[in-house]
Amino acid sequence: MGTVGDGISVMPGAWSFAGDTPSKFDEHVSKSVPLYHEGHDLVCDVSDFFVKSNSKVYEIGCSTGTLTYKMAQHNRSKPDAGFVGIDLEGDMIRVAEEKRRLPEHEGLNVEFGVGDVIVDPLDKCDMIVAYYTVQFIDPAHRQTVIDKFYNSLNWGGALLLFEKVRGADARFQDILTALYTDYKLRRGYSPQDIVSKSRSLKGILDPFSTQGNYDMLARAGFSDINSIQKYLCFEGILAIK
Repeated sequence: MGTVGDGISVMPGAWSFAGDTPSKFDEHVSKSVPLYHEGHDLVCDVSDFFVKSNSKVYEIGCSTGTLTYKMAQHNRSKPDAGFVGIDLEGDMIRVAEEKRRLPEHEGLNVEFGVGDVIVDPLDKCDMIVAYYTVQFIDPAHRQTVIDKFYNSLNWGGALLLFEKVRGADARFQDILTALYTDYKLRRGYSPQDIVSKSRSLKGILDPFSTQGNYDMLARAGFSDINSIQKYLCFEGILAIK
């Protein structure tokens, strides 16, 4: 058993988003993922181009619902637009539902549900957000999920795919790993926290390279693809159907 900081304890190869993690998740992820909140703001700004008065928007892997609520707040002027947050972990959805009681969330057209995007259908929609989610899906099912995203989007709809990515080759991977370690140390994590987190994610987090993600999107049918945010090994991609 080790700690990864922010009061979260883990075992090697056993990182989990259930249990005690949801109550501490927002603090942990905002510290450990560079430009986390800036990425949320960017997603909201991009939504101006794709969310209409009657749109349906999905966030896949919504965790505690922070971004789903932000998107709904940003689009308050479009009262019939609906925002749906889906997560595999019921504990995450429980925390997301608890946030509904906050005054700033009153009247938002938001719903949450426990679901598995690998097997559960999606309705037709104008935007799908997967904010550091697909990297946790078994690579054997990842293409199927991206295919489902493409098929669920209306023509002209958008997929916002934010992912941790591998370096282009071994040298760049070594550089990115070292720089990300420096980043986490500056954020207050101890060397032991960093090692414990890395060990806990073995077999759980399996990122593709930037090119690997582009290839996967192209195989699904996307031809209009552009990177919109990048910091070391963290990248946001906008793909339009």
